[in-house]
Amino acid sequence: MMGSSEFSAEFKRDAVAQITERGYPVREVSKRLGISSYSL
Repeated sequence: MMGSSEFSAEFKRDAVAQITERGYPVREVSKRLGISSYSL
């Protein structure tokens, strides 16, 4: 099993909002949050 990180619901909502509502690229958001783009 690969790393199983638990992200809070708030963290997930904010990460998705940065992409869908604010228009930031997935790569930029994932780098800023320190997670892989595949996690998003």
